[in-house]
Amino acid sequence: MDFQNFFELAKEARGEAKAELVFRGGNVVNVFTGEIIQTSVAVTKGTIVGIGDRYVGKHEIDISGKYLCPGFIDGHIHLESTMLTPADLVEQAVKCGTTTYIVDPHEAANVSGADGIDYILDNTADVPANVYVMMPSCVPSLPIEDNGCVFDAEQMKRYLDNPRVLGLGEVMDYTAVINAAPDMTEKLALFDGKPKDGHAPGVSGKALNAYVLAGITNDHESASYEEVMEKRRLGMHIHVREGSAARNLESIVRGIVQSGQSVEGFSFCTDDKHIEDIHAEGHIDHCVRKAIACGMKPVDAIRMATINTARHYGLHHQLGAIAPGLQADFVVLDDLEQVTVHAVYHKGRDVSPFHAQYELPQGSPLRRTMHSLPVRPEQLNLPVGETSDIIRIIPSQIVTAHETARLPQENGFFVPDGTYSKIAVIERHHNTGRVGVGAVAGFGIRNGAIASTVSHDSHNLSVIGDNDADMLLAAEHLRKIGGGYTLVSGGKLLHTVPLPIMGLMSDAGFDTVQSELAAMIAKAHEMGVPEDIAPLTLLSFFALTVIPALRITPRGLFDVEQMRFIACK
Repeated sequence: MDFQNFFELAKEARGEAKAELVFRGGNVVNVFTGEIIQTSVAVTKGTIVGIGDRYVGKHEIDISGKYLCPGFIDGHIHLESTMLTPADLVEQAVKCGTTTYIVDPHEAANVSGADGIDYILDNTADVPANVYVMMPSCVPSLPIEDNGCVFDAEQMKRYLDNPRVLGLGEVMDYTAVINAAPDMTEKLALFDGKPKDGHAPGVSGKALNAYVLAGITNDHESASYEEVMEKRRLGMHIHVREGSAARNLESIVRGIVQSGQSVEGFSFCTDDKHIEDIHAEGHIDHCVRKAIACGMKPVDAIRMATINTARHYGLHHQLGAIAPGLQADFVVLDDLEQVTVHAVYHKGRDVSPFHAQYELPQGSPLRRTMHSLPVRPEQLNLPVGETSDIIRIIPSQIVTAHETARLPQENGFFVPDGTYSKIAVIERHHNTGRVGVGAVAGFGIRNGAIASTVSHDSHNLSVIGDNDADMLLAAEHLRKIGGGYTLVSGGKLLHTVPLPIMGLMSDAGFDTVQSELAAMIAKAHEMGVPEDIAPLTLLSFFALTVIPALRITPRGLFDVEQMRFIACK
């Protein structure tokens, strides 16, 4: 509450003076009571001063027949994963009704450390939205990683007084937490009493108890309702994730609806969602719409998108509802069940005129983050025997299965085919020359290769294909241009999306990035990648060593469940 202006605001709340702005006659969604009430909302200086039919405004907006909701909140997002600059992403997503973002900038931190975090903060300082940051807890995600920087507790201390820093980002090294590793304990203690984001896929029983004991307050990695409820019973808040590769919403929401479980303690998040999917589906509005389609009451779905998240992060005195004293962040809907967005307001102002203007200087070190050696052809050789360990794709999930089978081979080396693709992860931060090679079942690409420097969370260079020549061409092209995505077939570069900012983001603008991504994805499906697989997003997760079951790094195959390398290079 702005008490410097309280005297004047109170006069307006009492109806003794005109408010600056009144939204007249809409159906107001009350997330406290679950009611929908036809009334008006008065706003001055970006703050809601009153709710009722007798308010008069200097300016009035008639929203009769429409629905007025609190602005939506994304409970956990990596802005870098959209591939746009942070301000560009907000420009697009805020028009979908998402007025608040709880950001974990660990992608940027893994490449560029504190400089990457500062870039996220600076780039979002003046956008028409509320962008909060959680301090990255696992940079690197595990000690065995070949990432760009280390970000420790000492470096975190200078951010503690920043009002936009809310707590500790997702704690992916759950083994370090459970075993009370000193370095991890120091980070946990630094944020004692503040929100600590979790990352605990498949963690259960006594191990989960130890994880929660550390003060981890939420989780977004649950893929089933049963896993969700074990965590809820221990007090964890659940972010129901619907991103590009990991789509967990339907199974969890149907479980909530069928069991009659209260939605208290549940929120929505996108985690990692590419801009082409935001363009096609929407953002948090898509989560609300899909939850309603799964049988959830509209007001309950809106609660998950608003007040529940605000309460969890201690923002409920400012955001998440429509009530006097709260910030005037609104989504105006034409249709409640279809969640058709008519207009969006941040602090009482229409967001539609906003255009991102932040520019990163061409000479910035954040534009020069490719430090890798050219890959030699023999480095892609994968010796195989009677049986080999294989990464098996699980559609619509980022978890994988660990299989063993006899791979197609020639002269003792793996030869990819329609069933098994070859994957390589190339270290790109310190010129070590490390290249890890493995086999993937279910990707299906034929006559070509896809390469990416978006490769969670260390963001080395990943390339997958069915022949070494195209894989080498794709990898070398990204090395030369400073990072991005590229698709190669028959020795020709078909599509490329340069990501010159840390090898993660483009400042070419939404239209350029979205159109090229759409063309690349469509071509990848033409080349054999199944339609139920998001090829670029999935490729970016094959190296993430904190997601079960089998991953690939520049040092070789990594068994996440056993926390050990199977083969090293």
